[in-house]
Amino acid sequence: MAKLHIKQNDEVVVLSGKEKGKRGKVLELRTAKNRAVVEGLMMVKRHLKKSEEHPDGQIAEREGTIHASNLMLATKYDERSANKN
Repeated sequence: MAKLHIKQNDEVVVLSGKEKGKRGKVLELRTAKNRAVVEGLMMVKRHLKKSEEHPDGQIAEREGTIHASNLMLATKYDERSANKN
């Protein structure tokens, strides 16, 4: 298992990709693949089978994963941008 520079419940900023510049809270870490699930970012759609709760099935939207190298702690990001000016 790899060690990551972020932990669960940390606030992070996305450094690259389609969600660049957005912030969110880390919900889950997947250390085997060096990825994290961030609240409200990288939303993906998943089709769910028919069940008693959803007799016609359902298309659910949930968070996807972001590679840990594309994330930075929000405190470090704010500190870095403050030092540039």
